[in-house]
Amino acid sequence: MLLKCPECNHDVSDKAATCPHCGYPINTPRSERPRIRNGKPTKFPSGYGSIFKMPGRRTNPYRVVKTDKWVIDPDTGKAKQLRFTIGYYPTREAAMIALANYNENPYDIHTDSITFAECYEKWSEDYFPTLSNASSIRTITAAYAYCNGLYDMRMKDIRVSHLEGTVLNANVGDSTKGRIKSLFNMLYKYAIAHDIVEKDYASVMFANGSPIKRERTKDPVPFTDNEIIQLWDNVDKVPFTDMVIIGIYSGWRPQELSILKLSDIDLEADTMRGGLKTEAGKNRIVPIHPIIKPLIENRIREAASLHSEYLFNDENGQQGTYMTYDKYRKRFSKIMDRLKMTHHPHETRHTFITKAKACGMDEYILKLIVGHSIADITEKVYTHRTVEQLKSEIRKIK
Repeated sequence: MLLKCPECNHDVSDKAATCPHCGYPINTPRSERPRIRNGKPTKFPSGYGSIFKMPGRRTNPYRVVKTDKWVIDPDTGKAKQLRFTIGYYPTREAAMIALANYNENPYDIHTDSITFAECYEKWSEDYFPTLSNASSIRTITAAYAYCNGLYDMRMKDIRVSHLEGTVLNANVGDSTKGRIKSLFNMLYKYAIAHDIVEKDYASVMFANGSPIKRERTKDPVPFTDNEIIQLWDNVDKVPFTDMVIIGIYSGWRPQELSILKLSDIDLEADTMRGGLKTEAGKNRIVPIHPIIKPLIENRIREAASLHSEYLFNDENGQQGTYMTYDKYRKRFSKIMDRLKMTHHPHETRHTFITKAKACGMDEYILKLIVGHSIADITEKVYTHRTVEQLKSEIRKIK
C-alpha cells in the first residue's frame, strides 16, 4: 500500500521506516507519530531531533539539532536540555535526510570539530604511558612543537599541503623533520581508528619522493687504534670525550648511552642495564669493561654533586642538566671538530662490534651485549648465559 509522505508528498510504501525521498519518519509507533497540520509535521517523535530555520540570508539556513543531555538550571531549579548541532543544510528536505541518517546510524558528532591539538592530546594520553622512558616522550614533544601552525585547525580540514608545509618550513635538521613526519603517521592512524578523519593524508605525503629521506653520506667507519689513543689523551681536555670512549667499550647506542641513570649502574657487579628500540635491546645487561670503570666512577661522583639521577650531565644544559641524544650529538660534533676527526655518533657502536669480532668474542654473547636478536632456537631458548660469561668475553677487547 502506498502512502503520501506528509513532508515531500511523494509516494512511499506503508512498510517503509522513512521516506526514501526526504527521510521523513513514516513507520513509527502511533504514540510517537508526529502531529500533522496542513500536510506538514508540527512535531517529531520524542527524542528524534529538531530542525530550525535560522534567521537572515544564509546559504545553509536549516539547522539540525539533537538533545545531548538534561541538566538542572541552578537559577530556576528546572530541568533544561543541552543540544548539539548535527549540521546546517540548504533545504528542509536535506536537513530531514541528515536527521534521519543520524538516527539510523548515530555517530560521535563531536569528532567533527576536533582540532589537531585536541587530537594530539587524546592520542598522547594513550600512547605516552606505553613508552619506556622520558627520552622517547621528549622526542615526540619536540617534534610537536614545530606543528604550531596546525594546532587550531580541525583535523577534517587539514590536507597534504598543510602537513608538507609544516615539515618543509620547520627550521630544523632532517632528523627532526623525519620525527615530525613520524608524528603525523601516528596521529592519523589514531584519527582514522576513532573516526575523526576519513582519509590518512600522512600516508600520501611527498608522494613524488621525500625531501627528508637522506642518502647515507658514507659507510660507517670504526675508530682506529690511533684515534682511540687520541681520545684518551684528550679525555680531561675536551668535554664529553669520556662518553665517546665509554660508547666504544660498551656498544651502547648513543640514545641508550645518553639516558643511563645511576640506578642502572652496579659498580659492585660491574654491570650496566638499559636499552631501547627492540625487544632484544631493551633492559639488557652490559658488563663494564675495566678500562672505562674509572670514567664511570667519575661520572657518578659528578651526578651526585649535581643531585642528578642521570649518569651523564651537562651543567650548562638548558631545561635541566640531564643528557639527551640531541645534546650528546652536538657535543660529539664539537669533539670531532676539535680533534680533526670525521666520525658519527653511531660509529662508537660499530667500533665496539668490530673490535669484538676481531678478538674472537662469542657471537651469541656479542648479540646479547649489543641487543641484537638471536634467531637460533637452541641458543635463544635453551642456552642460558651468565653475567660472568658476558664479563669474560668483553674483557677480550684490549
